[in-house]
Amino acid sequence: MRDVALIGGGLTQFGELWEKSLADLVAEAGIGAIMDAGIEGEDIEALYIGGMSAGRFVGQEHLGSLAAEVSGLSELHIPATRVEAACASGSLALHNGYLAVASGMYDIVVVGGAEKMTDVAGTEATNILASAANREWEAFFGATFPGLYALMARYHMHKYGTTSEQLAQVAVKNHHNGMLNPKAQYRREVTVEDVLTSTMVADPLHLLDCSPITDGAGAVVISSMDKAKEYTDQPVRIAASETAADSLSLSERSRFDGIPAAMTASRRAYQRAGVSAVDIDVVEVHDCFTIAEIMAIEDLGFVEKGEGGRAVEDGLTTLDGELPVNTSGGLKSKGHPVGATGIAQIHELMLQLRGQADKRQVADASLGLTHNVGGSGGTAVIHILEAI
Repeated sequence: MRDVALIGGGLTQFGELWEKSLADLVAEAGIGAIMDAGIEGEDIEALYIGGMSAGRFVGQEHLGSLAAEVSGLSELHIPATRVEAACASGSLALHNGYLAVASGMYDIVVVGGAEKMTDVAGTEATNILASAANREWEAFFGATFPGLYALMARYHMHKYGTTSEQLAQVAVKNHHNGMLNPKAQYRREVTVEDVLTSTMVADPLHLLDCSPITDGAGAVVISSMDKAKEYTDQPVRIAASETAADSLSLSERSRFDGIPAAMTASRRAYQRAGVSAVDIDVVEVHDCFTIAEIMAIEDLGFVEKGEGGRAVEDGLTTLDGELPVNTSGGLKSKGHPVGATGIAQIHELMLQLRGQADKRQVADASLGLTHNVGGSGGTAVIHILEAI
C-alpha cells in the first residue's frame, strides 16, 4: 500500500442556499479543490462523490455523472462513483478514493460530498433523514433521529450523571468556534441558558442541542505521496482510513452509551497510523446532537467512558484547551449537509495541519482525527491526518 496525501480542497458556504442548485454546489467545491491543488483536469483519473439522498431532496440521482459534468470532466470519461452511507457518505467516499490510490490503481483522485436539503419542508427533511435508520422498526413507529439520540442521551445521563448543562456547553463551544469560520451556517454565540430555554425537541435534547438542515458541498484532491510532492510543499498525509459497520437499528446494538462501530474503527485507525489517542492534536467529531460529541470523545479514547460531560465542562475541548474539538464549529454551528459533512471535516483538518485556519488555528497542530457517523451508528468512518 502506498502513502496517500491530500493536496487540495474546496468548500462552499454552508447554510440555506436558496439561490444555488445541487449542481452549482458540486461545481463550486470541485473546481475550488482542483484550483487549490494546482492540477489540470487531465491529471484526474477518478472521481468519488458522497451523497445520502439527493433523489428525495431534489429529485436528482446519478451523482457521479453529474459531478463529472459540472466539474468539466465528462469528456475525459473517467470513472465517477457515488457512495452512500447516510451522514457518513462523504467520509466513506474518501475511504474508497484512498483505497484506489493506495493500491496503485490511480495516482490522482477527486473526492467530494454534497447535499441540498432545504428545498423540502422541515417535516419532509425529517422523514428523509429517518431513512438512515431502520424504516420498518424505528421510523415507522415515530423514532426520528432526535428521538434516537435522545434515548442515548437519557441512558448516558442515567448511567454516568451527565447533565443537560454539560450537553449545552458543547453547543456553546461549537457556536463560539463557528463564529470564527466564515463558511459556517450559524455564526453567532449562544449561552447555556439559550440552549436550555430553547424548544424541547426530544427530551432531553433542546432545539439548540441539534444540528440544522443545511445545503453545502466540499471536495478534496488526493494523490500518491510521490505525486503530491510535484504539486505542493504542504502535503497532508492520510495516515489511516478505517470504517466499521453495526446494526442499522439502535435496539440491536451491544451498548447504548456510545457508538461501537466508532470504537472499533478508531482502534483500527490508531493501529494503522502507529499512534494513540494522546498523540492527536485536533479533532473533528460528528456532533449531530450535543450528546454525540460527548460520546465521541469517549469512544475515541480521549477520556474514559462516562467522563465526556465533565471533560467538556472542564474546558478540555475548547479552542485553547488540551484537545480542541470541532474547531470548524462542528455540525452544530458549521452545519450538516449530510453527504458533505465528512469532506468538510477533512477540509477543516487540512487547513489546521497546513497552518491556514486563521483565527481558529490550533498552535503546532501536526496530527488530526476525523470521526463521521452514519445514522445512529450503523456506519462509522475514522481518518487520521498528518502534517508532512
